[in-house]
Amino acid sequence: MKRINDFIWPTVGLIAVVWSVRLLYFKLQSEVAADPAVKALLDAAGVWGDIRVISSVIAEKLAGLPASAYVLAGLSTLLAYAALAWYDRIALLHINRQRGISFLYVAVCSFVTYALSHNIGASVFSGGMVRFRAYTAKGLSPAEVAVLVGLCSFTFGFGTVLLLGLVLAYEPEILAPLGSLSESFAIGTTAGRWIGFALLAFCTVYVVGAWRNLPPLKIGSFELIYPRMPIVARQLVAAPMELIGAAGIIYFALAHENVSFMLVLGAFLLSFSAGLLSQVPGGVGVMEAVFLAVMPQVPATSVFAALLVWRLFYLILPLILSLPVVLLFERSQLGKASSAVKPPAEIH
Repeated sequence: MKRINDFIWPTVGLIAVVWSVRLLYFKLQSEVAADPAVKALLDAAGVWGDIRVISSVIAEKLAGLPASAYVLAGLSTLLAYAALAWYDRIALLHINRQRGISFLYVAVCSFVTYALSHNIGASVFSGGMVRFRAYTAKGLSPAEVAVLVGLCSFTFGFGTVLLLGLVLAYEPEILAPLGSLSESFAIGTTAGRWIGFALLAFCTVYVVGAWRNLPPLKIGSFELIYPRMPIVARQLVAAPMELIGAAGIIYFALAHENVSFMLVLGAFLLSFSAGLLSQVPGGVGVMEAVFLAVMPQVPATSVFAALLVWRLFYLILPLILSLPVVLLFERSQLGKASSAVKPPAEIH
C-alpha cells in the first residue's frame, strides 16, 4: 500500500502536466495563427517548427514590456520574499525561540527554503529539511522545527483562504470560466460568493479562537498551542502581503492588457493552489491552464509571457542565488564538525 501511495501524487502531477501543456500548446497555436503570415509559417512547419514560431511571438511580447514593468515586478518579488521571512519570524515568536536568532539569519534561511521548495515541489519536505538544518544549528529541537514548519505552512494557507474569500465575495464571477476546463468546475456567481463568505467565516473562527485564548490541544505527550492574538495579528498582515507581492509580478507584466488586480489576484490564488496540489514543480502548465480559463479575454501569448516573468523573478533567480548560500552553510557546518572531533595537540 505504501508503494502504491508513493506513486499516486507523481502520477497525478504527470497527468496534470501533460494535459495542461497540451491545452496550452493548442491555445497558443490557435492564437498566433490569427495572423495570416504566422499561420503560413505554422502550416509549413512541423511540431518543433510550430514551437519555434510560438516562442518567437512570446519573445516579442517579453521584449515589448516596458522597463518599468520589470522594475515593479522586481519590487513585488522583494515584498513577497520579505513577507515569507516574516512567516519564519512569526513562527519563532510562537514557540518563543526568537532570542539569539537575528532577522538576517531568518531571512536568509527563509529565502533558501522557499527558493528550493517552490522549484522542487513537496514544500513541507524540501523546505522542512532546509529549516531543520538551519534552526537545529541554532539550538532548536526537531519538535520545535516541526511546529515552526507547520505554522509557516498554515500561515500561507490562511492567507490564501483569506484573500480568496475576499476575491470571491467581491468578484465571484471569476469561477464561471473554469467550466471550460471541466464541467465540475462550473460554479455560478451566487455559489461563488457563498464560497467566499464561507472562507471568510473560517478565517473569522480562527481569529476568534485566538481572541478567546483557546486551550492547547493535547495528543498524548504532544501539546499543540493555539496561536495567541499577537501571532494571529501578524499572520493577518504577513500572509496577504506575500501573496499580493507574488501576484503583483504577474499584474505588472500584464498591465498593458488593462486587467484588474483583483482578477489577476484571483487567478493567481486559484492557479498557484492548483499547482501546489498537483505537486508539479513551479506549477508548469497547470498555472497557465487556470489563468487562460479565468482570463479568456487576455491573449494566451501575453499570459504565457507574464508567467515567464513571474517564474524568472519568483522561482529561477531566487534558486540561482540560494545555491551558493546552501554550499557556504554546509561548508561552515562541516568545518565546525571537523573542529569538534579534532584530537587535542600533544604536549611535549
